[in-house]
Amino acid sequence: MTTDASDAVEMRNALLRLRRGTGLPVAFGGLLEAGQQMRISELSGTATHALRSLVVTSGTGLGGKTVALSRPCVVTDYSASRQISHEYDAPVAAEGLRSVLAVPVVVRHRVRGVLYGALRTALPLGGRMLDAAVEAARDVERALVVRDEARTLVAGAGPGWEQVREAHAALRALAGRIADPELRAELLGACALLTAESAGPTAECGGPVRVRLAPREVDVLACVAAGATNAAAAGRLGVTPETVKGYLRSAMRKLRARTRGEAVVAARRAGWLP
Repeated sequence: MTTDASDAVEMRNALLRLRRGTGLPVAFGGLLEAGQQMRISELSGTATHALRSLVVTSGTGLGGKTVALSRPCVVTDYSASRQISHEYDAPVAAEGLRSVLAVPVVVRHRVRGVLYGALRTALPLGGRMLDAAVEAARDVERALVVRDEARTLVAGAGPGWEQVREAHAALRALAGRIADPELRAELLGACALLTAESAGPTAECGGPVRVRLAPREVDVLACVAAGATNAAAAGRLGVTPETVKGYLRSAMRKLRARTRGEAVVAARRAGWLP
């Protein structure tokens, strides 16, 4: 099972949403890596690193039970609970956690990860908290579905498709630095040729486009599609990282996307990217 940096970002964002929605001070989680093992990779609100990189096997502990049953599980006092096994008591105690909930991230009927929320006191975790945690997990699920679709498209596009996207991003970045309007138009015309085959009648080079993106918004999305971070995109385009974030937020709003990955997929469907 493939994970990447964008998956980690999505998990971190989900943990922040979980903490805001539940009011729980601690959240952590991770995605399944191989077979039925999950590695806790993301922490939010923790005081130690005791839980980082902890490998949880299906059926063991609270998270493993959640993986095995594919449903949310809750304990009021982790170390004293008779509802779970206790392979992970030491790191949980080191972090000082007592009440813990765990919700699965389920994509196409398969558990892909677990989000946890926790208190350092032994108090019941009510239904409102669990509902908010489940909603945070649903956000991750939707993002993973979009990302899986994007990976499938890339895998089926044939050899060299990533090079095409990299060339498209490089040409757009170069065009932005060209003062000669005729030469700049020629470079943008070459970009349009790269998007025309995949875009159909809604391409930038012909036909109406439902979503109108500014040139710099397309430049930023092209960099993101090629795998660039905000800092790398800023360096390539000759702007600041904050400017890149601004263009990206604007493009995401127009495309009705909640994540970078969703924005790239939507831009491709609209014919703005190869």
